[in-house]
Amino acid sequence: MTRSEFADLRYAVGQLRQSIEALRANYGDANTVRRLENDLERLAIDTDELEQSPPPVVARRPQAPIYVPDSKSDEAAWMGAQDEGLGFHSRPRTK
Repeated sequence: MTRSEFADLRYAVGQLRQSIEALRANYGDANTVRRLENDLERLAIDTDELEQSPPPVVARRPQAPIYVPDSKSDEAAWMGAQDEGLGFHSRPRTK
């Protein structure tokens, strides 16, 4: 992670801390609030640990894109399926 990404992470943890403080003000010492505070402390500890000694970066292999042809397919496969509005019905299909 870059310095900027760690800064973003710390900012998010700070925002979460403020939200949990607001919950504490509204709900007091409720079990759920205490668990959230415990989770927040664990998150802060893990963030510090990750920043101080990050694990090795895992090299990822680039994946080749999967080509899906825009040609006419077997319409029977889609009988009864819902049209979710995806696709381009206003243009002719390619061959």
